[in-house]
Amino acid sequence: MRALQISQLTGPDDIELVEVDEPSPEHMLAPDGGVVIEVRAAGVSFPEVLQSRGEYQFKPPTPFVPGAEVAGVVRSVPDGSGFAEGDRVAAMTMLGGFAEVAVAPPYLTFALPDELEFAEGAGLVLNYHTAYFSLVTRGRLTAGETVLVHGAAGGVGTATLQVAKGLGARTIAIVSSDEKEQVAREAGADEVLRSDGPWKDQAKELGGADLVIDPVGGDRFTDSLRTLKEEGRLVVVGFTGGSIPEVKVNRLLLNNTEIIGAGWGAYVMPKPQVNREIGEAIGKLVASGHVRPLVGARFPLERGVEALKLIDSRGATGKVVLEMGA
Repeated sequence: MRALQISQLTGPDDIELVEVDEPSPEHMLAPDGGVVIEVRAAGVSFPEVLQSRGEYQFKPPTPFVPGAEVAGVVRSVPDGSGFAEGDRVAAMTMLGGFAEVAVAPPYLTFALPDELEFAEGAGLVLNYHTAYFSLVTRGRLTAGETVLVHGAAGGVGTATLQVAKGLGARTIAIVSSDEKEQVAREAGADEVLRSDGPWKDQAKELGGADLVIDPVGGDRFTDSLRTLKEEGRLVVVGFTGGSIPEVKVNRLLLNNTEIIGAGWGAYVMPKPQVNREIGEAIGKLVASGHVRPLVGARFPLERGVEALKLIDSRGATGKVVLEMGA
C-alpha cells in the first residue's frame, strides 16, 4: 500500500511517499486486535508537524507512518468490537493514518454519521473530542456561559465554537485575518475579534468570558486571564504559538479564577468508557445539526508534505485533510 513515511527527523520536507506492507490487525492500544480500516481520508494536525522534527512528546522509532485520525470503511474487526465489515467509521489511529489502510483500537473507533462525508469524518475525533473534553470535562461549561476561543479558525478552534454553541454557550472568537474571521463566523461565533487588535479590552467590553479555551499559548496568555469574569476558567489545550507561557499566580487571587490543563489524549486513552461517552455526546451534536467539521484544504496523499507545511506556516483554516485516490 502507499503511505507517507518519516525516516529522518528533519521536518515536513523530508517526508516520503513509499510502498509499505499493509499493517497487521494488532494495535499498540489493542493487542487483542484492532479495527482494520480502508482509509478514505486522513486528518492532518500540528502534532504531525512536530513529529516530523522529533519534537512531539510521543516519539516512535523511525521509520514510521504518521497520521492519528482517519475516516473510511471497515475491512475487518476483532470479536466484540461492535462494528462489521463495510461500516463507515471515524477513528483515532495514533499512528499509521497517512496510508491507504490503517488500524485503530475499537474504543477509539466511532460510527460515521450518514450526514458526514469522509473528509468531515477525518476531522471528527481529535478536534471534537478535544473540544468537548476541554469545554465540559475540564472546563465545566454550562449553558448560558460565554466562551472565548483562541485560534478560532483552526481545527480545534472551529470544533470548540461548534460544540460550545451546541451546548448553549455564547462564543467570542479570536482570529488573525479576514479569511479566518469568515471561517470562525461559519463555525458559529457570536463575536469575532482580531488577535492583532485590542481584543482583551474588546472582550471585557462584551462582558468578559466565563471560559477561555487556549490552544495557542504564547504572549496572549496573561491577557486571557484578564478577560475572565469572577470564577472564570482558562483551559490550556496546547501551544501552537510556539512558546509556553508563565503566569504570576497572584493573578488568580484577584478574581478567583482558575487555570486548567486539558490533556485529552493522556486522560482518555486508558478510559475506554470515557471515549464512548464523549463519542455519544458528539454524535448527538451531529444529529442536532450543531457539529459539522469544517474541511479546509484537501490534498491527495502524494502531496502530504504540502499539507504539513500549510499547517506549519499557520496558514490553515478548518481541518486539513489528505484524501486517498484524490
